[in-house]
Amino acid sequence: PELITKYGYPAEEHHVVTPDGYILTLHRIPHGKNSNTVSNKVVFLQHGLLCSSADWIITGVTHGLGYILADEGYDVWMGNARGNKLSRNHTKWNPDTDAEFWQFSWHEIGAIDLPTMIDYVLETTGQPNLYHVGHSQGTTTFYVMTSMHPEYNAKIKAHFSLAPIAYMNHMTSPLLHIVAFFTGPLDVLASLIGINEFLPSNDFMAMIGDVLCKDGDITQILCTNALFVICGFSPEEMNATILPVLMGHTPAGASVKQLLHYGQEIVSGAFRQYDFGLDNWNHYGQSWPPNYDLSAITAPIYLLYSHNDWMAGEVDVIRLCDGLGDSCKGRFLISDDAFNHLDYLFGIRAPELVYSKLISLMARH
Repeated sequence: PELITKYGYPAEEHHVVTPDGYILTLHRIPHGKNSNTVSNKVVFLQHGLLCSSADWIITGVTHGLGYILADEGYDVWMGNARGNKLSRNHTKWNPDTDAEFWQFSWHEIGAIDLPTMIDYVLETTGQPNLYHVGHSQGTTTFYVMTSMHPEYNAKIKAHFSLAPIAYMNHMTSPLLHIVAFFTGPLDVLASLIGINEFLPSNDFMAMIGDVLCKDGDITQILCTNALFVICGFSPEEMNATILPVLMGHTPAGASVKQLLHYGQEIVSGAFRQYDFGLDNWNHYGQSWPPNYDLSAITAPIYLLYSHNDWMAGEVDVIRLCDGLGDSCKGRFLISDDAFNHLDYLFGIRAPELVYSKLISLMARH
């Protein structure tokens, strides 16, 4: 909120409790600078892995999607998933001492957090439905919600996936590949990336950074940040002046299970629920985790993807669109071949390459 009001925009902070006790924080920009009336066009922005609501605004007034949409006449709401630093709270468990707090993957974020937040937003605004924009894991959790709870399709005017992630056979992130194909003892993996909360060791980050890093001030800074080590970066799209603010907010935290679940997707080639191994019988009544049923998704979906994306491979995005059938209203390849996974948020050219297209698509609904 301090960041938003600093630029002269109205800001609100809201809290909502999920059915299983997680206390989530939502941020709202009810209208733009040049208006005093709250719009009846509600848009909900959901962040990706290791990110938070801050990532929609830290690039500033001319580049932050939260500000741009507010000035376009939208009532902008930004969610925070359980376990990130803005939703690191529970009615019963302490995230620092209770392992139970961290027993979730992005499945629970999609099946529980997202519906809880959307219901709160619709109730607060009095609107029957809203636009939903997701980035990275924020797209995954949308597919989880609308396939597990098909009644939520009616609450979505249209969904826009920035760097869509469901199938992951063709993703190239080195850190997630290490997680996916690690064959050593699990306690060794835990010592590298964390046991419950994703807290990678400095040695591990340094090791990966050495492989990825080239010389250059920006590159060296990004190489020490877990988010960029997972997702990649293009130094030419990064505005160096935002780095101090960016590093203050990112990475925002996640559970180890969120990364493990993505690792499972890479290995299995399927888009399915968390694999508990021998415990699958207790969870699902069968030996394999069930697939998410994409045919249950009926909300209009637009996919925006790029060639230089370590997480959302083009082949996987096309497969997702095919699986969504008539609900996939279009997939749009970003015209810059160097555009990567995090440039949707932080890229200098994101407004011209992504947001202008997004806004024109939203106007169709």
